[in-house]
Amino acid sequence: MATIVMERIGRLFINLQQVRKVPQMLTEMAPSMPGTLRDSEVPRFFRERHIHGGYRPLHQAWRYYFLSLFQRHNETVNVWTHLLGALLVLVRFAQLAETVDFGGDVHAWPLLILLFSSMTYMSCSATAHLLAAKSELCHFSFFFLDYVGVAQYQYGSAVVHFYYTVEEEWHAHIHGVFMPAAALLCCLSCLGCCYGKYRNHSLPHWVRKVGQVVPSSLAYAWDTSPVFHRVLWHSPGRARDPALPFHCGQVAFFLSSALFFTQPLPERWFPGRCDFLLQGHQLFHVLLVLCTLCQIHASHLDYLARRPLYRRLHGDGEAPFFLALFVATGLACALIAAFMARKVGRLLDRRDRSK
Repeated sequence: MATIVMERIGRLFINLQQVRKVPQMLTEMAPSMPGTLRDSEVPRFFRERHIHGGYRPLHQAWRYYFLSLFQRHNETVNVWTHLLGALLVLVRFAQLAETVDFGGDVHAWPLLILLFSSMTYMSCSATAHLLAAKSELCHFSFFFLDYVGVAQYQYGSAVVHFYYTVEEEWHAHIHGVFMPAAALLCCLSCLGCCYGKYRNHSLPHWVRKVGQVVPSSLAYAWDTSPVFHRVLWHSPGRARDPALPFHCGQVAFFLSSALFFTQPLPERWFPGRCDFLLQGHQLFHVLLVLCTLCQIHASHLDYLARRPLYRRLHGDGEAPFFLALFVATGLACALIAAFMARKVGRLLDRRDRSK
């Protein structure tokens, strides 16, 4: 028995030694990878407030930016928070697929839209933070893609809230207008974010933030109104609602994330000391992932427990329409992003010719 224990301890020690060699192995795979730069060494449109170092050089080979996933720079944590978040949603989807008939049950399609849109926005965000440093055009184009993913997630949130979460009283007031309005607000949110990014350094910071935050805030207030109605008008004397704590959790996590999205905290208090870790945007990512996971779990619980209600409210024909509207909204947002990317390209061409 002692021999077996010693052999296992020896194997564990060898495995730990191999793990410790990973950074050295990555360095050997890319021995020519340049180091990071100070903010004064990169163009102004790449600089983030209160972040003084950790910027990657421009105009490197694509291989460099992909391998920078394993390099220490000021976007590393931003990439990994949403990359791991997307993997968590994928695992959750695999778990749900064991018991939910996503193909045969049309009433499961809103939940499927939420899962797909959640993976989409996290993947687009991770891609933008990983690859946007290659050039100015890439910087704008990849973040426009990020905003398309955010708009898709807004639609996914709206559809599950309207389909599963809504109470009959609120449904009577918003039926027929809720989802078309949600789709329109998704497009306006995408346009506002893209335009704010496009005018990034030609407008005051607060004006750009208003252009980005106001449409997204209106979309969130509208999309989440069924949740607010259900939470605020829930009677303590009614039967226990297992999904309600998770709905409260998703609201709390989202509002907390909005604080760190709009305010550069804590790097404002410690300029230059959060170049790698503890940036406000990193905290925004983490809180948004937690919000999404709570939202998925709450929607699944509603899908299981409220079937008689949503079958009566929506019938069998609304879910296919909402799926078609999801695709149409995604195409509209993609066209908005492509249009804005083309404007950026023309602007950069005119600037280069004038030099």
